[in-house]
Amino acid sequence: MSEGTTDEVVLAEVSDGIATITLNRPEARNAINGAMGARLPEVVAEMDARDDVAVMILTGTDPAFCAGADLKDLGSREGTGTDAMSVYDDEGRLPYRGPFAPRTKVLIGAVNGPAITGGFEIALNCDFLVASDRARFADTHARVGILPGWGLTVLLCQSVGVRRARELSATGNYLSAEQALTWGLVNHVVAHEELLPFTRELATAVAGNNGQAVGEMMRLYDRVVDVTGDEAWDLEAAVNVDWMRRMYDPAAIAARRDAVVERGRAQFRG
Repeated sequence: MSEGTTDEVVLAEVSDGIATITLNRPEARNAINGAMGARLPEVVAEMDARDDVAVMILTGTDPAFCAGADLKDLGSREGTGTDAMSVYDDEGRLPYRGPFAPRTKVLIGAVNGPAITGGFEIALNCDFLVASDRARFADTHARVGILPGWGLTVLLCQSVGVRRARELSATGNYLSAEQALTWGLVNHVVAHEELLPFTRELATAVAGNNGQAVGEMMRLYDRVVDVTGDEAWDLEAAVNVDWMRRMYDPAAIAARRDAVVERGRAQFRG
């Protein structure tokens, strides 16, 4: 197990193959200042690279998940303000899509409270989301007078559809946890005290699978959403053929078969 000290803006703890990453500026509702904007992608990359980590959970120290950019911090900085959020190149562009470098492991968002603007974008960049009943979502970019740069206009459309995404961005209105579930933004809504235990159950299920296969599946999802129709089918087929040529092992599949069947029976009985 590893754990950061309480004065760190991002905490990380590893237990049973699960890395729990926690945004830790509760006094500022976990708003993203320069320190957090630099440290968060580093921690995610560090956890992703560890051999003892199979899956990651991203959450916040109560009472919020993330209130977005720290406007006090941004307002006190000279220049464009992008330096407060991440590492940009000389032309002001991110070196990769979104706030995180490409990952090999699943990142589950455990949204414990409000996820606003940049915090909303951080949540959207997770592979899927579990929300506390205290979670709220809002895109206030236009209210503040800034524009998204971590994929909100792409990922929000994929999650709730373009018309609902436009409504959220144009109005800046808040979306409740239950409405987020109805719209397909989050996968589950649970009582606040059950958020991390429930999310760890999902993470344990992920960790019990073939890690390479899970990682390849997540990368395939990332690729197929960028194409449509026949191209998506062809892409999946090509990845399948490549995987079978490199990774197919009849003996390993036979060894896992009984465990897979028994797990399915147990879930059906439950």
